Amino acid sequence: MNSAPYHADISGNPDGVCHGLTCVDGVRIRVGHWPVETAKGTVLIFPGRTEYIEKYGRTAAEFAHRGYASVAIDWRGQGLADRLLDNRAVGHVEDFEDYQLDIKTTLTHMKKLGLPEPYHLLGHSMGGCIGLRALYDHLPVKSAVFSAPMWGIKMSPALRPIAWGLSSVSKPLGFSGIFAPGQQAETYVLRATAQDNTLTSDPANFEILQNQLIAHPELALGGPSLHWLNESLKDMSTLSQRPSPDMPCVTFLGTDETIVDAARIHERMAKWDNSELVILKDGRHEVLMEVQALRDRVFDGAVALFDAQLAAAT
Repeated sequence: MNSAPYHADISGNPDGVCHGLTCVDGVRIRVGHWPVETAKGTVLIFPGRTEYIEKYGRTAAEFAHRGYASVAIDWRGQGLADRLLDNRAVGHVEDFEDYQLDIKTTLTHMKKLGLPEPYHLLGHSMGGCIGLRALYDHLPVKSAVFSAPMWGIKMSPALRPIAWGLSSVSKPLGFSGIFAPGQQAETYVLRATAQDNTLTSDPANFEILQNQLIAHPELALGGPSLHWLNESLKDMSTLSQRPSPDMPCVTFLGTDETIVDAARIHERMAKWDNSELVILKDGRHEVLMEVQALRDRVFDGAVALFDAQLAAAT
């Protein structure tokens, strides 16, 4: 366990500590935690694609204010974890289940640090897909919160068979590491504007995202590879066939969601016992970085779920 950089200057939270960890397959990841004295438990944050630990500094501060410590992961292929292709701008993974190796390494690290239990899951976007699989693999959490989970990718019906077909043949034909169609090296946050972006309706929060990557461009990631696309489509399809886990759950979804498939989220939550789907009016993809009123609903709702598990255990 080696110390790793933590860019407190952009995180909005000076209390973070990062370590570099090596997974069983030799891939290096970065894991950050935000301790809280006499915490009621620890929130295990699974970020989305392109994201990095510092993006969740303010999220950790919200949980700390409500009595919970937090942990976040730089998944393999992004942030300051090992990038898996020579072109660092391409988001790539060899097998979607490899992300579970990152989780296992993180859980061992959390135990060594003595981070307070019980643990609770917060999975955003791609982290929601990874987190759902982890629940089936007996992730040791007492409850799960999802933010715009990637249980399906938003795309037109005409494009879907093309995405499946092209991405499926990309590896056998030797071009799996190139960008998926329509994707590029420059990260989306630096291409979009506060007015037209699909992430948040809050201009100040969008500016925070831009300033983070301007200050530390090494954190930036461009579009996904064709192979990442194929791996994600296969994993989401497999997960969609499974019954919902036996786990208390709350999922937050904005009405202005355009990145993940909202219909898949509604379908999953409709057949998940002991769960709630909270629809956030005018919310975009990043509900954790929306206007403060929506952020408060998310954090208050998440902690109400966490606290309920504590009460049920006493």
